[in-house]
Amino acid sequence: MDTFIQQIINGLVLGSMYALVALGYTMVYGIINLINFAHGEILMVGGLTSWTVVTALDSVGLPGWALMLIGLICAIVVCTVLNFLVEKIAYRPLRNAPRLAPLITAMGMSLLLQTLAMIIWLPNPKPFPQLLPQEPYNVFGAVITVTQIVILVTTVVMLGGLVWLVNYTKLGRAMRATAENPRVAGLMGVKPDFIISTTFVIGAALAAVAGLMWAANYGTVFHTMGFTPGLKAFCAAVLGGIGNLAGAMLGGVLLGLIEAIGAGYLGEWTGDFLGSQYTDIFAFVSLILVLTLKPSGLLGERVADRA
Repeated sequence: MDTFIQQIINGLVLGSMYALVALGYTMVYGIINLINFAHGEILMVGGLTSWTVVTALDSVGLPGWALMLIGLICAIVVCTVLNFLVEKIAYRPLRNAPRLAPLITAMGMSLLLQTLAMIIWLPNPKPFPQLLPQEPYNVFGAVITVTQIVILVTTVVMLGGLVWLVNYTKLGRAMRATAENPRVAGLMGVKPDFIISTTFVIGAALAAVAGLMWAANYGTVFHTMGFTPGLKAFCAAVLGGIGNLAGAMLGGVLLGLIEAIGAGYLGEWTGDFLGSQYTDIFAFVSLILVLTLKPSGLLGERVADRA
C-alpha cells in the first residue's frame, strides 16, 4: 500500500506537468487545426532559461522561492516571445496551405530549436539547483516533497485560471468564435490573427511553467529535455480528446498515473523481466486501446465545424 500511494503521488505530479503541456497542444489545434510539434521545445527553452537565471542569481543571496519566481517570470517572457515569433514566421504564412506543409514545418522547427539550444547552452546536461526545502512529508507511509506540492498547487491554479479565461472572459469568447469560424468572427469585430497569436502565447506560458517544474522535480536540464514530455503531452491530449480542455487535463493526469503505477509494479508483474524503464509500454498501449475503442478520445474531440 505504501508503494501504491507513493506511485499515485508521483503519477499526479508527472500527470500535472503533462496536462500543462497538453493544454498548449489542444488550444492551438482547437483554433487552427495545427499540431505544434515544436511545443515540447518551448518547455525545454523554459527549463534552460530558468536554469540560466537561477544560476546567475544564485550568489546574490536571495531565498530559493524568490529565485524560482524570478526564473519562472524570465522563462515565461522568453517562451512567449519565442512562440509568438514561431507562429508569425513559421505557421502564419502556411495557414491556408495543405495540412502536410505546416506539419512538416512544425517538425523542422522542433529540430531547429533543439539545435539552437544546443549551440547556446551546449549539449551537456546541467544540474538544476534545489531551491525549495528538501525535507519530505509523510503521507500514509509515502513521501511528498515541497517541490511536488508546489507543482500540484501551481498546476491546479493555472488550470482553473485557464478554464475561467476560456469560458468566462471576452478573450475566451473571441477564442471560441475564432475556432468556430475565423471569417465570421472577423466580421463581428474579432481579430483572428491576434487571437491565434494570443493562443500561442498562452500555450507557451503554460509550457514555460511546466519546463521549470520539470527541471525542479528531476534536477537536470539539457537541450533535448522537451522531446519526451512533448510527445507524451501530445499523446495525453489525444487520449483525452484533442481540442477539449477538460480532455487534455484528464489525459495528462491519467497518462502520468499509468506511467507511475507501471514503474512501481512492472518488474513485479513480469517477474523482473521488464524494469521501470519500460513504462512507456503502459502509456502507449493504453493510448492504443482507448483510440481503438473510442477514436475521438475519452471526452471526445471538440473542434468546431467550420462553415
